[in-house]
Amino acid sequence: MPITLEQTADGLEVVETAQDAEANSISPLLILDRVTAFMDQHGLGEGPITWRRIGEGQSNVTYLLVRNGQRFVLRRGPRPPLPKSTHDMVREARIQQLVGAEGVPVPEIHAVCEEESLLGVPFYIMNFLEGDVITEAAPATLSSSDDKATLGRVLVDTLLKLHSVDITKPGLADLGRPVGYLERQVKRFASLWDVNSKRELPEVDHIAEILANNLPETQKHSLVHGDYRIGNLMFAPDSPLRVKAILDWEMATLGDPLADLGYMVATYADPDTDPNLMELTTITRQPGYWTRDDLIDYYAQQSGLDVSNLPWYAALALWKSSIFCEAIYTRWLDGERPDDDFGASLKDGIPKLLDQALGYLDQLN
Repeated sequence: MPITLEQTADGLEVVETAQDAEANSISPLLILDRVTAFMDQHGLGEGPITWRRIGEGQSNVTYLLVRNGQRFVLRRGPRPPLPKSTHDMVREARIQQLVGAEGVPVPEIHAVCEEESLLGVPFYIMNFLEGDVITEAAPATLSSSDDKATLGRVLVDTLLKLHSVDITKPGLADLGRPVGYLERQVKRFASLWDVNSKRELPEVDHIAEILANNLPETQKHSLVHGDYRIGNLMFAPDSPLRVKAILDWEMATLGDPLADLGYMVATYADPDTDPNLMELTTITRQPGYWTRDDLIDYYAQQSGLDVSNLPWYAALALWKSSIFCEAIYTRWLDGERPDDDFGASLKDGIPKLLDQALGYLDQLN
């Protein structure tokens, strides 16, 4: 895999040296000599780095790094300036270290760079895992009808395991304030629209008002992933179907576990529902997979929680998604992502998300 420096409309995404970075028209995402020195400092491989951008992330950026046959993964935020309290790679790495110690499947974190001087933002390096991230194509482990049905069960069982972590333990207890989580979520994301957007969509404020006036009572406090969906799970490449790692912990905190269930359901591709831009794993629209109702019923059965207010949580999920996707759309408008089809799709995709959020709110009693 040779080093290929990717050219964007504004400059190079990856450069070889800090001197090259200074001459670049935009801040590069990788500066290879600086990353090499950092990896040397932490004993992570030897020799020159080859790299490849991996993952479907539309916000944070992930690279596969190879040194003399050893594979690592570097994860960093987008180019600054960054909205306050977002893209915190140091916190994300720490969370994975904490939950990994509790048996939650996550990659091993090798090193964390808190300094912004190397790449402009903090980053961390973790181990590379072999496995399948399921999007548009089904891996061999989903070849039979039984396998397809198993996917839904594994998806929910893994979420239940995450929600069973003892959040009173040192370190975990410091990840957030579970009391008042839902109210804070509505207030925080409502405040981000004007920061992220260059257009007016009155539905954003309208939905925020409905959510704030209909806050459900939290039945349980737990670890909350914040972006729990099939596309953020890595599955083992062999049978039986099992989760090898839960990825993308940037949004994780302590709060109401039904927020994760609502997000998982609202972004799950179901043949009986209209698609939305957050359905990044489309295969579950095919016959044999569980429906959204199957997921909800199984979670309720196994957790003992009342899910009658789940439409509120699903609306929250799509409304929040519209707001953080608007930041991506604004960067696309500003020319930071000129060749990004996803960014271009958000002009119409975000209003559709808001319409679906309103549809969920119409289901509230």
